[in-house]
Amino acid sequence: MATRDFAAHESHAHAAPQGFIRKWVFSFDHKVIGLQYYFLALTAVFVGMFLSLLMRIHLIWPTVALPLVGEIRPETYLSLLTMHGTIMVFFVLTTAPQGGFGNYFLPIQIGAADMAFPVLNMLSFWVTLLGYIVILAAFFVPGGAPLHGWTGYPPLSALPSAGPGEGLGADLWAISIGLFCIGALMSALNFITTTLDMRAKGMTMMRMPLTCWAWFVTAILGLLAFGVLLSAAILLLLDRNAGTSFYVPLVVVNGQLAAHKGGSPLLWQHLFWFFGHPEVYIAILPAMGLCSQLVSVFSRKPIFGYKAMVYAILSIGLLGFMVWGHHMFMSGMSPYTAFAFSIMTMAIGVPSAIKTFNWLGTLWGGRIRLSSPMLFAIGFVSLFVSGGISGPFLAQPTLDIPLHDTAFVTGHFHLIMGVASIFGIFAATYYWFPKMFGRMMSEGLARWHFWFTFVGTYCIFMPMHYAGMAGQPRRYSQFTELHYLEHLIPLNKFITFAAFVTISAQFLFLFNLFWSMKFGKKASDNPWEATTLEWTTATPPPHDNFGGRTPVVYNGPYEYSVPGAPRDYVMQTDPTVIAAH
Repeated sequence: MATRDFAAHESHAHAAPQGFIRKWVFSFDHKVIGLQYYFLALTAVFVGMFLSLLMRIHLIWPTVALPLVGEIRPETYLSLLTMHGTIMVFFVLTTAPQGGFGNYFLPIQIGAADMAFPVLNMLSFWVTLLGYIVILAAFFVPGGAPLHGWTGYPPLSALPSAGPGEGLGADLWAISIGLFCIGALMSALNFITTTLDMRAKGMTMMRMPLTCWAWFVTAILGLLAFGVLLSAAILLLLDRNAGTSFYVPLVVVNGQLAAHKGGSPLLWQHLFWFFGHPEVYIAILPAMGLCSQLVSVFSRKPIFGYKAMVYAILSIGLLGFMVWGHHMFMSGMSPYTAFAFSIMTMAIGVPSAIKTFNWLGTLWGGRIRLSSPMLFAIGFVSLFVSGGISGPFLAQPTLDIPLHDTAFVTGHFHLIMGVASIFGIFAATYYWFPKMFGRMMSEGLARWHFWFTFVGTYCIFMPMHYAGMAGQPRRYSQFTELHYLEHLIPLNKFITFAAFVTISAQFLFLFNLFWSMKFGKKASDNPWEATTLEWTTATPPPHDNFGGRTPVVYNGPYEYSVPGAPRDYVMQTDPTVIAAH
């Protein structure tokens, strides 16, 4: 029996669980697990934003004592930086797009009754949640949270005597990373098997929505990258607690000779960034797939160049493993090696540009509906392009070396990886909320949320590029006393005030989200007049997704404005044979 038939049989053979614990806590249902991932990420993003706000306050008022927090010392600032980066990269940007929306909608969009391995799916969430709890615990242990940065460079991260927070807090950081990797590996196996073996009849690979392609390639990246990071974290824990010397050379720390020799700090950098650059695409590819979906739906046009978009996603996935060295131009690598990484980094811009031009080609001449999901999709394209423009600068070793440790890099990766991905999460929330909860979110609040967030993002991160070019270092907890940076203090105050406004705007989203669950206008089964399979089933979807029937697919995912069709869209399940665009 094929995996698809077996899963469908199992799903239909057992009624939906009735008890609260089995239905909402230890659930096998991919939709519930998707919501669990989503709300985990929602909790994590507000923790991460709070930490970033504390950092911004400290940078312009370094001596202020805050209620409940007290005075932020330099080591406290570095701990905030470490935990902000780790929580945002792992528990928000990786968790929500793939674990949240991917879990919920991948099976429905390919016509499956559930994920291939429901028990493994449940375990992957609970291991991820455990990792989140462990990293939060680092705040409350003796010595506090680690200060080695989210990249965890040794020997600072490998020696408990290296500084405050590098004791038990750093152990918990490494354990949390390891747990997250285990959960991500289980999830990746599930996504790959589900995509390859669970598609409904007629759902060929080239009829899959681009969201499914993005989740599929992201899972492949995760399977290859998180295994490397897991190994690196285990070696780090051994260096810290078992006396090994994988990363620690013969070095003097705080006036004392470390009891290690023969290790290489560069080994960690290679292992970490071999994961780290694919991680950028793990965070951004699901948003790219969703943007492709929304641009087509709300332009009422087929996506421009569907096959080119698929091959671009595959190319990004492949090239993403060949560019990690551009994070290490400062490490003293051979100029020949740096040149090779520079060329590959420039090359990966080609498939990204193909996707961007295809999005613009889809918009061109379309009957555009500027609903809230479309606003955030267009905002994503804007942020992706703006953040991407600064990428070629950092791809050149001669330019990267003076810019590398400045705020220029902070502005670059927040735009292209951080906030662009979060705009994808917002777009997905506004788009799929009616299907998940059966109600519509408030369009008025959504528009206010979009404009505050969109303008605020540019006010925060574009000035960082200018500050970086003017020489402002990153990771420094205080620079107000430095004469050569005095002229940048007003700019940093502007950034901090913009951060206050932008973070405040997220409470509009939070109110809209929970208020609409209870009081939002009731949604029809297909409020956006979209064509993919999730809009052919009930709202919210039943336990087995399609109420005991298995859909049969006849058409591609983007059949809009089809000549001769009774409506301006043709569902994938409509039996009428439609010529592909």
